Amino acid sequence: MDVRVLGGGPTEPFLSAQGLFETEYDLSKPVRVRVRRDPDERTWTGHYPDHHVLNISAQAATSAMSRELALHEYAHMRRNEEAHPSHTQSTAEAIYIGLAGRRVEQRKLTHCYQIANHMKDIYADDITLSVAPADKLVSFLEASLAAALADRPHDPPRGHRLTPASDPDITAVNAAFALALVERHDLVAPDHRLYDLAHAAADDAPGVPLERFKHHFETLADDPDESEYRKALVDVTRRYAVETGQAAD
Repeated sequence: MDVRVLGGGPTEPFLSAQGLFETEYDLSKPVRVRVRRDPDERTWTGHYPDHHVLNISAQAATSAMSRELALHEYAHMRRNEEAHPSHTQSTAEAIYIGLAGRRVEQRKLTHCYQIANHMKDIYADDITLSVAPADKLVSFLEASLAAALADRPHDPPRGHRLTPASDPDITAVNAAFALALVERHDLVAPDHRLYDLAHAAADDAPGVPLERFKHHFETLADDPDESEYRKALVDVTRRYAVETGQAAD
């Protein structure tokens, strides 16, 4: 596994993540880490015929989560190389199938892509959590959900949101994802604060069945074929955009 850090960023987090990753897995293509100056640059991975690119902000590359972020992206690269359906299935195609004949709010459509990313993350973190401690990830999930709840609007969203406040509907789905991930890997006790936060998120979005979304994420098959994965993605798209009461025929 060949990892090279470009852009003048720190190398230690990426090499440390490489060491953990290589205890169980490997990548056939080299990895180029590009550290960006923009503090708002999200961590994301590009896949090319002869290499992978990990894009990350300098702020994230020097944060306490830098090693864990790198390890998570290496896991996405692994899923891509092994042609796992979660990383080869066209998200746009599945959403189109799920919403065929429907009119859907733009915010809901955007959320459907985020939900599809959660499904990819489940499979990436199946790898991540097999080689690294979960403490930082659990703390990150807890902090992220707490921040979203603190930023929630006082009234339910109507039409296009004009403020940066968190959307209660997708916050509830994010909470379902967090619970699904920790339960899938038995990471926390039933009295962990994450459950209180998730229930608060569910209370803010009564039209979003938290338990149903949690079950969907938690029970994703380890090794689905393309048809099985497409069906899972189509089903959750339709469930969120059509069955949660905000879409219109």
